[in-house]
Amino acid sequence: MFERLGRFVVRRRVMVLVLTGIFLVAAGAIGGGVADRLSNGGFDDPDAESTSASDELRDEFNQQTPNLILLVTAKGGSVDDDATAAAGAELTKDLAETEGVDQAFSYWTSESPPLRSNDGSKALILATIPGTQDEVRDVIEVVSPQFSDLETSELSVEVTGFSEVFRQMGTTIEEDLVRAESIALPITLLALILVFGSLVAASLPLLIGVISIIGSFLILTIISELTEVSIFALNLTTALGLGLAIDYSLFVVSRYREELRNGLGNEDAVVETVRTAGRTVAFSGLTVAISLSALLLFPMAFLRSFAYAGVGVVLLGAIASVTFLPALLAVLGHRVEKFRLFKREQKPVGEGFWHRIAMAVMKRPIPIATVVIVFLLLLGVPFLGAQPGQSDDRALPKETSSRVALDTIRSDFDINSANSLSVVAADSGAPDESQISSYATELSKVEGVYAVQAFTGTYVGGAEALPPDETSARFANESGTWLSVIPGVEAYSEAGEQLVTDVRAVDAPFDIKVGGPSAEVADSKEAIFSRIPLAGAIIGGVTFILLFLMFGGLLVPVKAIVLNLLSLTATFGAVVWIFQDGNFSDILGFTPTGILDVTTPILMFCIAFGLSMDYEVFLLSRIKEEHDRTGDNVTSVAVGLEHTGRIVTAAALLLSIVFIAFATSGVTFIKMFGIGLTIAVVMDATLIRGTLVPAFMRLAGEANWWAPKWMRRIQQRLGFSESAGPKKPLPPDEPAAAGA
Repeated sequence: MFERLGRFVVRRRVMVLVLTGIFLVAAGAIGGGVADRLSNGGFDDPDAESTSASDELRDEFNQQTPNLILLVTAKGGSVDDDATAAAGAELTKDLAETEGVDQAFSYWTSESPPLRSNDGSKALILATIPGTQDEVRDVIEVVSPQFSDLETSELSVEVTGFSEVFRQMGTTIEEDLVRAESIALPITLLALILVFGSLVAASLPLLIGVISIIGSFLILTIISELTEVSIFALNLTTALGLGLAIDYSLFVVSRYREELRNGLGNEDAVVETVRTAGRTVAFSGLTVAISLSALLLFPMAFLRSFAYAGVGVVLLGAIASVTFLPALLAVLGHRVEKFRLFKREQKPVGEGFWHRIAMAVMKRPIPIATVVIVFLLLLGVPFLGAQPGQSDDRALPKETSSRVALDTIRSDFDINSANSLSVVAADSGAPDESQISSYATELSKVEGVYAVQAFTGTYVGGAEALPPDETSARFANESGTWLSVIPGVEAYSEAGEQLVTDVRAVDAPFDIKVGGPSAEVADSKEAIFSRIPLAGAIIGGVTFILLFLMFGGLLVPVKAIVLNLLSLTATFGAVVWIFQDGNFSDILGFTPTGILDVTTPILMFCIAFGLSMDYEVFLLSRIKEEHDRTGDNVTSVAVGLEHTGRIVTAAALLLSIVFIAFATSGVTFIKMFGIGLTIAVVMDATLIRGTLVPAFMRLAGEANWWAPKWMRRIQQRLGFSESAGPKKPLPPDEPAAAGA
């Protein structure tokens, strides 16, 4: 199949190049403005109880969790001074009358003690910006400059809250992405020149990257018309588009050069490259795409968006690498070596560094494999203590204004009322004051509850603390009621999640749904964890099938999956040790909170597993090719590693440059994404490929390629393998037919 594809590409090289150019122009024209179409939200499970509670709170009571906070500091020393109180009330009124802002109230308008700092020098104004996350961002982009650093003779103002945190997080990530690209691209280009030695050859991976990235912008533009797509998916598009373009191009171009050195003519070298390296790239891309497609199982648009972006960019990169790149090589021919800066000496087969490494490992496979496995398991030990949660403002740099304000609220206020849980009973009927009072009293007894606000008043510690005031009417209408449970614990913490469980466990006189920040975290974790087994089974099962169909043995795919899981366990152990436990936090510039963002490890797993299989396919395909040719297990492993060792190492180095650039981000979970994937890629390309693979291949021997006859017949019938066979030259008239 791939030999026929290679011959087609050589014959129709000009047509392939022209069609690719047309596609690139169209994709750029249509998808160039993709960022304006993407969403800043998508973090919640649309089917969760907390989401339903928020929807009912908005639709039935015209209320939402406050997402805008003004931290007001009295210049006179006390927020209770007459002049300061008058100015605070006026500021509350101004905020309430601001276009796009709703439900503004403050310490001065509600006389609620939680809105006043412990020393009386500060107070809070809470408000809601209604609408979708994108609509909220449009409003906060106007409101924030209007009220930020507002100074009067009586008070000063700082803007924070969920809306401002998300705005500044999005802005920071966008700036970080530009910086990461400005760092990664020149370093990557320099590294490509060092790897290829030729300016022309070094530019080819960048061309594939451009095709993959711009083509993915078109795909995301189309998908965004059908469903919500997160803007954060653009980060993955850029990183994977460039990284895998380097991987695939390096593999294809290196094989093409090898075939030229072996004496094949230009066209024959291209065909042989597509038949061998092209087949490997196609299967590798399919494997990575399947790993990323598992993200579609999760209900959050945020995670699903990475599947849209990842699958698109991987498949486009693979397609371009087996069509456009071979067509370009057929046109360039030996000119691919043009503008060569230096020439690397090619050592005879059997004398290379990776050949010597493989032979050394295979002489002592058991002790070497044992040492490496123990080392990886020790690295993975911290993963046993992983505490998944959700990022908050502390994922931002310390100097970010919204974070500075929330740090002040954490230190100077007993609680943050904006983190309240909403207990919604939309269909409980006309409010029964005795039922509401009794239920609110019970809720206020729950450990971790600071106070409960209801239609009938405010309750603290199992007793009524304040009677109802003018703001209490918002808690009921003719069809139902709701209560605000103000937590005395950090919302984004294990204690906050436990509070949700305890509140939901209290017997209620009516059907209730619990929403709010802590409930959203708990429900998101439940949605993710409930789907992880299925996602893992799909990734493992489909990967096993693909590897079997490609290599024809049962043991090889099992070994590949086990080694990948071992490598990823060590990677996640390192990530927990660094980002959850806070080691190197001062050097890396982040604030440890004792939790890991729950979505980032899932995303990292799917990407890292796919990339790990990427390198596995590169190595095994060459080993299998040599084994089919010689029938010698030891020689095929050593020669296969020799041919691919330098390529995989170079690819891992170049991909690591792309990922490590994300470590410069000021946002903790982006930093974790970059560092975690860098560790995974480096570990996989060195320890796994250099030691464990040759050790296990040596120990298993010919059993690597064994399969029952009926399974082998299926594998052969599907045509996924191509024998080495003699290389057939192209007919003399084929180049002319191509118009070259």
